[in-house]
Amino acid sequence: MATKSLLQAIHDGLAEEMRADETVMVMGEDVGRAGGVFRVTQGLQEEFGEARVFDTPLAESLIVGSAIGLSVNGMRPVAEIQFADFIPPAFDQIVNEAALFYYRSNGAYNAPITIRAPYGVVPGGALFHSQSVEAYFCNTPGLKVVAPTFPADAKGALKSAIRDPNPVLFLEHKKSYRLLKGEVPDEDYAVPLDRARVHREGTDLTVISYGLMLNDVSRAAEKISVEHGIETEVVEPISLYPLDKETILRSAKKTGKTLVVSEANLEGSVSGEISALVAEHAFEWLDGPVRRIGGPNSPAAPFAKPLTDAFVPSAEKVEAAMLDLARY
Repeated sequence: MATKSLLQAIHDGLAEEMRADETVMVMGEDVGRAGGVFRVTQGLQEEFGEARVFDTPLAESLIVGSAIGLSVNGMRPVAEIQFADFIPPAFDQIVNEAALFYYRSNGAYNAPITIRAPYGVVPGGALFHSQSVEAYFCNTPGLKVVAPTFPADAKGALKSAIRDPNPVLFLEHKKSYRLLKGEVPDEDYAVPLDRARVHREGTDLTVISYGLMLNDVSRAAEKISVEHGIETEVVEPISLYPLDKETILRSAKKTGKTLVVSEANLEGSVSGEISALVAEHAFEWLDGPVRRIGGPNSPAAPFAKPLTDAFVPSAEKVEAAMLDLARY
């Protein structure tokens, strides 16, 4: 297996699916000759041609609406939203059209589209390049929302998203693109979208996290194991909607203590849904309150680095919360 960045793994997953299925196509702003603003689609237009990899106008509603039209006519479009912050104009197309197509047609039509969107805080991103939008979409039956963290999972989950007969919103943490690296299998494989991954077995507390924060959680889990003998079970949902409730509840009942960590605004967040799930269905197994760490209720991470650092939960804050809950 080769070691690849998150960005390279997603690129390779796209390319492999396009080679395997000529109905798979890529569309979005600057995804063609420029290869995308982050270069995820670099080289795809040269290999597959302008009919399967093409640039669109700066119009997110048009991008998703066109993808829906193509999908119900036999194609499997992968539509890129350049930054998740710009997805609101496409909101109606996603939640009222793509997500409902199968239901409203009584099963006569599917809308097999994948919508890729880079999300999360990046240094200097500020108001319109650092938002976490996942919660907006996690109340939409008919739509899958996935946010894999590490390269191997991202490649396999992207393949599953493209092969899925219904719409999938595929979120990619942009600061992780070149920061997170890992071994990625060379052979064809797919990661199920309905299964959470247990990255680390533990007995003292469960931490559920995704995105770049998951990396901090994993590091903290190893640190407090060595320094304090506290064993943390680390769970990544991979699919934020629908959640793999079975795996989450099994871990919560096993350790009796649950902490949910993300960098999204805390109120109305995916973290809130996970917390409610554990509190409702694992209450009698709990030895402490379900706790959450997230961003403040501010519109987005500010431009200034000290304020950005204050917005995103620090590794020290995550570690302190884990120790505090473990000792409760």
